[in-house]
Amino acid sequence: MTTDFDLDFALIEHLNLDAESARIDTTALQQAITAQGADWAALLTSRCPHIFSPSPVFISTAQLQQMRDIIAAIERVVNPDATTGAKGVFFGYDFHLNASGAHLIEVNTNAGGAFLNALLLDSQREGDLPGEEVAVEDLWNTFLAMFQAEWALARGAAPLRCVAIVDEQPEQQYLYPEFLLAQKMFERAGITAHIADPSDLQVREDGLYVADQKIDLVYNRLTDFTLTHSPALLHAHQTGQVVLTPHPDTYARYADKRLLAKFSQADQLAGVDMADVATLQAGVPHTFLVKPELETTLWEQRKQLFFKPNSGYGSKGAYRGDKLTKRVFAEILQGDYVAQQLAAPSERAVTLDNGETVALKFDVRCYVYDGQIQLIAARLYQGQTTNFRTQGGGFAVVRLLAN
Repeated sequence: MTTDFDLDFALIEHLNLDAESARIDTTALQQAITAQGADWAALLTSRCPHIFSPSPVFISTAQLQQMRDIIAAIERVVNPDATTGAKGVFFGYDFHLNASGAHLIEVNTNAGGAFLNALLLDSQREGDLPGEEVAVEDLWNTFLAMFQAEWALARGAAPLRCVAIVDEQPEQQYLYPEFLLAQKMFERAGITAHIADPSDLQVREDGLYVADQKIDLVYNRLTDFTLTHSPALLHAHQTGQVVLTPHPDTYARYADKRLLAKFSQADQLAGVDMADVATLQAGVPHTFLVKPELETTLWEQRKQLFFKPNSGYGSKGAYRGDKLTKRVFAEILQGDYVAQQLAAPSERAVTLDNGETVALKFDVRCYVYDGQIQLIAARLYQGQTTNFRTQGGGFAVVRLLAN
């Protein structure tokens, strides 16, 4: 029997596989980039030449609703009401969309790209792309209000004066241009903002400092999720000397890959509402812990599996089973990994500058704060995982086609 979902997906797939179905206004995008200043534009162009795709990605109302349902179910399972203080900014719920629905691939608690996608979306608001954008109307004020809310949860009505955006060797990071956008956002609101390496942080009796500036709040972009290698920041967080967002507790509650095994297995969800159990089983590919005693089974089933390190990020150390060598497989067996049933991504046809048409894979990222979606973006790529190295790929505008 053909369902409304089948019809929706058939239409969406047709548009996504048609390279000529729509293109963004690249002139408007370039003007938005140039408006950030010549130095910033030059940095973005040189460091991130494939950061934005010229082709929008289309999704249906059924796909959007399923993603919302999965996010809401996870929020209820995790029970965020038990968390005190900062909730954590910019959760990223990453999905593959295909004929059988929306499939949650992973959750990130310091998801990058929101500021760049805000710039991209703003540049297209006056365009004539089909469908509707999937974002709140005023992203920059929404982002600022989110940080102010994090501060208020911990400090009440006290004024937020100084923020540090922290990552290892930030100026060398691929997304350093985004750090500069975040810095500008804070400064427009009268909030001093530093971009700092963890080694720049100093704990004093009265708080955490960068040079002689006391830091009120740290926007944490580190992939050292437990702060094992950032002792000053960890100490300041644990002693309440600084508001840290996101912090290790949010990672442990949402983003450790072992949680995907919990979300996808009914026997791990004791006491959870049956409707939420059904939502998660339908929307989270079956995931389980890799153990040496499963070696034979895992090798036999590897072509249907994707292997991810428990504390991985940015696709580092992740492998499609059908690409595994015996050597890498042996390393996975001895490491802390989960195996996840493959959920194939959809594809978007893109016409390159030379006129060639290629089909790129894509995933969809929902940027979420306190359970609410702020914006949805796609990432187009070739290969096993997202990489921002693909001509025609990168972040893509997502357009919702209503029934």
